[in-house]
Amino acid sequence: QVQLVESGGGLVQPGDSLRLSCAASGRTFSRDVMGWFRQAPRKEREFVAAIGWVNSITEYADSVKGRFTISRDSAKNTVYLQMNSLKPEDTAVYYCAADRSPTFSGVRVRTWDAYDYWGQGTQVTVSS
Repeated sequence: QVQLVESGGGLVQPGDSLRLSCAASGRTFSRDVMGWFRQAPRKEREFVAAIGWVNSITEYADSVKGRFTISRDSAKNTVYLQMNSLKPEDTAVYYCAADRSPTFSGVRVRTWDAYDYWGQGTQVTVSS
């Protein structure tokens, strides 16, 4: 059974940091494109970041560029999202996703329905 399990969310103050983890199991994900999306209340799910398997190429949403860093440990089948300088507008449920296609393009990684597997999400709340 394929599973993606996110962890690391929580309640933090503006300016704080959090690191989200996504543990994948059930198959090898080393050649998948892995992505993070988020969804705030009453808003659509939006792309946050993605990482490919060739040279760990990355892509970020403009809203998080310079503050968030995505990385992967293929040996552990785990993807991370380091979030620094958090803002109240970062408050959302964060989802990890895997795209079985190794194709990495700026358009494809931003398209939520390109992903084949999803985690259950982890809540991140940034509030003073």
